[in-house]
Amino acid sequence: MISIDKYAYNSRLRRRDPMQKLVFAMMTLSVCIWAEKIIISIAVIFIMGGMTVLKGGTLFPFFLRLLLVPMIFLLVGVFTIAVNICENQEMLLWAIPFAGKWIGFSDASLVKSLKLFLRALGAVSCLYFLSLNTPMVDLLAAFRRLGMPKVFVELMELVYRFIFSLMETADTIYNAQNCRLGYSSLCSSYRSLAIMASMLFIKSYKQSKALYTALEARGYEGEINVLEEAYESHWGWYIMAVAVNALLVLFVIALKSITGGLS
Repeated sequence: MISIDKYAYNSRLRRRDPMQKLVFAMMTLSVCIWAEKIIISIAVIFIMGGMTVLKGGTLFPFFLRLLLVPMIFLLVGVFTIAVNICENQEMLLWAIPFAGKWIGFSDASLVKSLKLFLRALGAVSCLYFLSLNTPMVDLLAAFRRLGMPKVFVELMELVYRFIFSLMETADTIYNAQNCRLGYSSLCSSYRSLAIMASMLFIKSYKQSKALYTALEARGYEGEINVLEEAYESHWGWYIMAVAVNALLVLFVIALKSITGGLS
Protein backbone atom coordinates (compact mmCIF):
# COMPACT_ATOMS: atom_id res chain seq x y z
CA MET A 1 0.00 0.00 0.00
CA ILE A 2 1.45 3.38 -1.00
CA SER A 3 1.78 6.22 1.53
CA ILE A 4 -1.12 8.27 0.16
CA ASP A 5 -3.40 5.24 0.46
CA LYS A 6 -2.32 4.66 4.06
CA TYR A 7 -3.12 8.26 4.98
CA ALA A 8 -6.48 8.01 3.20
CA TYR A 9 -7.50 4.95 5.22
CA ASN A 10 -6.24 6.47 8.49
CA SER A 11 -7.77 9.90 7.87
CA ARG A 12 -10.23 11.30 10.38
CA LEU A 13 -12.43 12.17 7.38
CA ARG A 14 -12.37 8.57 6.16
CA ARG A 15 -16.00 7.90 7.14
CA ARG A 16 -17.26 11.16 5.64
CA ASP A 17 -19.44 10.69 2.56
CA PRO A 18 -17.04 10.67 -0.43
CA MET A 19 -19.60 12.55 -2.52
CA GLN A 20 -19.42 15.47 -0.11
CA LYS A 21 -15.63 15.54 -0.21
CA LEU A 22 -15.68 15.28 -4.00
CA VAL A 23 -18.13 18.18 -4.32
CA PHE A 24 -16.10 20.36 -1.95
CA ALA A 25 -12.82 19.63 -3.74
CA MET A 26 -14.22 20.15 -7.24
CA MET A 27 -16.03 23.38 -6.30
CA THR A 28 -12.91 24.84 -4.74
CA LEU A 29 -10.80 23.66 -7.69
CA SER A 30 -13.17 25.37 -10.13
CA VAL A 31 -13.10 28.64 -8.19
CA CYS A 32 -9.31 28.55 -8.00
CA ILE A 33 -8.98 28.11 -11.77
CA TRP A 34 -11.70 30.66 -12.56
CA ALA A 35 -10.48 33.40 -10.24
CA GLU A 36 -6.97 33.89 -11.70
CA LYS A 37 -6.07 35.87 -8.59
CA ILE A 38 -2.92 35.35 -6.56
CA ILE A 39 -4.65 35.92 -3.23
CA ILE A 40 -7.41 33.41 -4.10
CA SER A 41 -4.85 30.77 -5.06
CA ILE A 42 -3.02 31.30 -1.76
CA ALA A 43 -6.33 31.13 0.14
CA VAL A 44 -7.24 27.84 -1.58
CA ILE A 45 -3.85 26.36 -0.68
CA PHE A 46 -4.31 27.29 2.98
CA ILE A 47 -7.96 26.16 3.09
CA MET A 48 -7.38 22.76 1.52
CA GLY A 49 -4.07 22.26 3.30
CA GLY A 50 -5.68 23.17 6.62
CA MET A 51 -8.57 20.78 6.03
CA THR A 52 -6.15 17.99 5.13
CA VAL A 53 -3.78 18.53 8.06
CA LEU A 54 -6.10 19.76 10.82
CA LYS A 55 -9.31 17.90 9.95
CA GLY A 56 -7.93 14.87 8.18
CA GLY A 57 -4.93 14.33 10.43
CA THR A 58 -2.28 14.19 7.70
CA LEU A 59 1.15 15.08 9.01
CA PHE A 60 2.22 18.55 7.87
CA PRO A 61 5.78 17.49 6.84
CA PHE A 62 4.32 14.74 4.65
CA PHE A 63 1.83 17.14 3.05
CA LEU A 64 4.64 19.63 2.44
CA ARG A 65 6.77 16.94 0.80
CA LEU A 66 3.88 16.07 -1.48
CA LEU A 67 3.58 19.72 -2.52
CA LEU A 68 7.29 19.85 -3.32
CA VAL A 69 6.85 17.18 -6.03
CA PRO A 70 4.68 19.29 -8.40
CA MET A 71 6.61 22.42 -7.42
CA ILE A 72 9.68 21.13 -9.25
CA PHE A 73 7.78 20.63 -12.50
CA LEU A 74 5.86 23.88 -12.08
CA LEU A 75 9.04 25.91 -11.58
CA VAL A 76 10.44 24.55 -14.83
CA GLY A 77 7.20 25.35 -16.64
CA VAL A 78 6.72 28.88 -15.32
CA PHE A 79 10.38 29.70 -15.93
CA THR A 80 9.80 29.39 -19.67
CA ILE A 81 6.85 31.80 -19.33
CA ALA A 82 8.78 34.30 -17.25
CA VAL A 83 11.71 34.51 -19.68
CA ASN A 84 11.33 36.98 -22.55
CA ILE A 85 13.49 37.72 -25.57
CA CYS A 86 13.46 41.36 -26.61
CA GLU A 87 15.49 43.73 -28.73
CA ASN A 88 14.99 46.60 -26.27
CA GLN A 89 16.59 46.19 -22.85
CA GLU A 90 14.35 48.84 -21.29
CA MET A 91 11.33 46.52 -21.59
CA LEU A 92 12.91 44.05 -19.15
CA LEU A 93 13.57 44.33 -15.44
CA TRP A 94 16.71 42.22 -15.71
CA ALA A 95 18.36 40.96 -18.86
CA ILE A 96 21.55 39.61 -20.36
CA PRO A 97 22.73 40.10 -23.97
CA PHE A 98 22.64 37.11 -26.29
CA ALA A 99 23.07 36.99 -30.09
CA GLY A 100 22.24 40.65 -30.52
CA LYS A 101 19.13 40.47 -28.33
CA TRP A 102 18.26 40.61 -24.65
CA ILE A 103 17.01 37.66 -22.59
CA GLY A 104 15.44 38.45 -19.24
CA PHE A 105 12.35 38.97 -17.13
CA SER A 106 9.68 41.60 -17.49
CA ASP A 107 7.22 42.82 -14.89
CA ALA A 108 4.23 41.32 -16.73
CA SER A 109 5.89 37.95 -17.34
CA LEU A 110 6.85 37.57 -13.67
CA VAL A 111 3.31 38.34 -12.52
CA LYS A 112 1.84 35.95 -15.12
CA SER A 113 4.20 33.13 -14.15
CA LEU A 114 3.49 33.68 -10.43
CA LYS A 115 -0.26 33.52 -11.08
CA LEU A 116 0.08 30.30 -13.04
CA PHE A 117 2.36 28.74 -10.41
CA LEU A 118 0.04 29.50 -7.48
CA ARG A 119 -3.10 28.57 -9.40
CA ALA A 120 -1.66 25.18 -10.33
CA LEU A 121 -0.49 24.65 -6.74
CA GLY A 122 -3.96 25.53 -5.46
CA ALA A 123 -5.50 22.98 -7.84
CA VAL A 124 -3.01 20.35 -6.66
CA SER A 125 -3.90 21.06 -3.01
CA CYS A 126 -7.56 20.39 -3.83
CA LEU A 127 -6.68 17.03 -5.36
CA TYR A 128 -4.41 16.20 -2.41
CA PHE A 129 -7.30 16.91 -0.04
CA LEU A 130 -9.40 14.42 -1.96
CA SER A 131 -6.74 11.72 -2.30
CA LEU A 132 -5.41 11.98 1.28
CA ASN A 133 -8.87 11.72 2.85
CA THR A 134 -10.72 9.43 0.43
CA PRO A 135 -9.63 5.86 -0.38
CA MET A 136 -9.94 4.85 -4.00
CA VAL A 137 -12.77 2.41 -3.31
CA ASP A 138 -14.85 5.22 -1.77
CA LEU A 139 -14.04 7.55 -4.64
CA LEU A 140 -15.18 4.94 -7.14
CA ALA A 141 -18.42 4.60 -5.19
CA ALA A 142 -18.96 8.35 -5.59
CA PHE A 143 -18.33 8.05 -9.33
CA ARG A 144 -21.00 5.35 -9.56
CA ARG A 145 -23.49 7.61 -7.78
CA LEU A 146 -22.65 10.39 -10.23
CA GLY A 147 -23.66 8.12 -13.09
CA MET A 148 -20.23 7.71 -14.64
CA PRO A 149 -20.18 4.93 -17.28
CA LYS A 150 -19.66 1.58 -15.60
CA VAL A 151 -16.89 0.54 -17.96
CA PHE A 152 -14.77 3.53 -16.90
CA VAL A 153 -15.31 2.81 -13.21
CA GLU A 154 -14.44 -0.87 -13.65
CA LEU A 155 -11.30 -0.01 -15.61
CA MET A 156 -10.24 2.33 -12.81
CA GLU A 157 -10.82 -0.46 -10.28
CA LEU A 158 -8.74 -2.95 -12.23
CA VAL A 159 -5.92 -0.49 -12.95
CA TYR A 160 -5.83 0.51 -9.29
CA ARG A 161 -5.68 -3.16 -8.28
CA PHE A 162 -2.78 -3.89 -10.64
CA ILE A 163 -0.72 -0.89 -9.46
CA PHE A 164 0.09 -2.62 -6.19
CA SER A 165 0.64 -5.98 -7.86
CA LEU A 166 3.12 -4.51 -10.35
CA MET A 167 4.89 -2.51 -7.63
CA GLU A 168 5.34 -5.63 -5.52
CA THR A 169 6.56 -7.67 -8.50
CA ALA A 170 8.97 -4.93 -9.59
CA ASP A 171 10.36 -4.65 -6.05
CA THR A 172 10.91 -8.42 -5.86
CA ILE A 173 12.68 -8.52 -9.23
CA TYR A 174 14.82 -5.50 -8.36
CA ASN A 175 15.96 -7.02 -5.07
CA ALA A 176 16.83 -10.30 -6.81
CA GLN A 177 18.80 -8.48 -9.51
CA ASN A 178 20.54 -6.24 -7.00
CA CYS A 179 21.67 -9.24 -4.94
CA ARG A 180 23.27 -10.62 -8.10
CA LEU A 181 25.08 -7.31 -8.82
CA GLY A 182 22.68 -6.52 -11.63
CA TYR A 183 23.15 -2.79 -11.06
CA SER A 184 26.89 -2.73 -10.43
CA SER A 185 27.62 -0.80 -13.64
CA LEU A 186 25.79 1.33 -16.17
CA CYS A 187 25.76 -1.41 -18.79
CA SER A 188 24.46 -4.05 -16.39
CA SER A 189 21.85 -1.60 -15.08
CA TYR A 190 20.42 -1.10 -18.56
CA ARG A 191 20.37 -4.84 -19.13
CA SER A 192 18.68 -5.48 -15.77
CA LEU A 193 16.06 -2.80 -16.42
CA ALA A 194 15.28 -4.33 -19.81
CA ILE A 195 14.85 -7.75 -18.24
CA MET A 196 12.65 -6.29 -15.50
CA ALA A 197 10.43 -4.50 -18.05
CA SER A 198 9.95 -7.68 -20.10
CA MET A 199 9.21 -9.75 -16.99
CA LEU A 200 6.68 -7.20 -15.74
CA PHE A 201 4.88 -7.27 -19.09
CA ILE A 202 4.71 -11.07 -19.07
CA LYS A 203 3.59 -11.27 -15.43
CA SER A 204 0.97 -8.55 -15.86
CA TYR A 205 -0.44 -10.37 -18.88
CA LYS A 206 -0.63 -13.65 -16.95
CA GLN A 207 -2.19 -11.96 -13.92
CA SER A 208 -4.82 -10.26 -16.08
CA LYS A 209 -5.82 -13.63 -17.55
CA ALA A 210 -5.92 -15.20 -14.09
CA LEU A 211 -8.03 -12.32 -12.79
CA TYR A 212 -10.51 -12.63 -15.65
CA THR A 213 -10.77 -16.38 -15.04
CA ALA A 214 -11.40 -15.74 -11.33
CA LEU A 215 -14.11 -13.19 -12.16
CA GLU A 216 -15.86 -15.59 -14.53
CA ALA A 217 -15.72 -18.33 -11.88
CA ARG A 218 -17.57 -15.96 -9.54
CA GLY A 219 -20.35 -15.17 -12.00
CA TYR A 220 -18.94 -12.16 -13.78
CA GLU A 221 -21.35 -11.00 -16.50
CA GLY A 222 -19.80 -7.71 -17.57
CA GLU A 223 -20.31 -5.75 -14.32
CA ILE A 224 -18.36 -5.73 -11.06
CA ASN A 225 -20.73 -5.42 -8.10
CA VAL A 226 -19.22 -3.95 -4.94
CA LEU A 227 -20.90 -3.46 -1.58
CA GLU A 228 -20.70 0.15 -0.41
CA GLU A 229 -20.01 1.11 3.19
CA ALA A 230 -22.20 3.29 5.36
CA TYR A 231 -20.83 6.83 5.39
CA GLU A 232 -21.38 9.80 7.66
CA SER A 233 -23.50 12.24 5.71
CA HIS A 234 -24.87 15.60 6.77
CA TRP A 235 -26.11 18.57 4.78
CA GLY A 236 -23.87 20.82 6.85
CA TRP A 237 -20.89 19.73 4.79
CA TYR A 238 -22.56 20.91 1.57
CA ILE A 239 -23.50 24.18 3.26
CA MET A 240 -19.91 24.67 4.35
CA ALA A 241 -18.59 23.93 0.84
CA VAL A 242 -21.01 26.39 -0.78
CA ALA A 243 -20.32 29.06 1.86
CA VAL A 244 -16.54 28.85 1.52
CA ASN A 245 -16.61 29.03 -2.26
CA ALA A 246 -19.29 31.72 -2.28
CA LEU A 247 -17.06 33.89 -0.08
CA LEU A 248 -14.16 33.34 -2.46
CA VAL A 249 -16.31 34.27 -5.47
CA LEU A 250 -17.68 37.38 -3.76
CA PHE A 251 -14.15 38.43 -2.82
CA VAL A 252 -13.03 38.07 -6.45
CA ILE A 253 -16.01 40.12 -7.68
CA ALA A 254 -15.36 42.82 -5.07
CA LEU A 255 -11.66 42.88 -5.94
CA LYS A 256 -12.40 43.27 -9.65
CA SER A 257 -14.87 46.07 -9.00
CA ILE A 258 -12.32 47.92 -6.86
CA THR A 259 -9.49 47.51 -9.35
CA GLY A 260 -11.69 48.09 -12.37
CA GLY A 261 -11.23 44.55 -13.68
CA LEU A 262 -7.45 44.71 -13.52
CA SER A 263 -5.47 41.73 -12.30
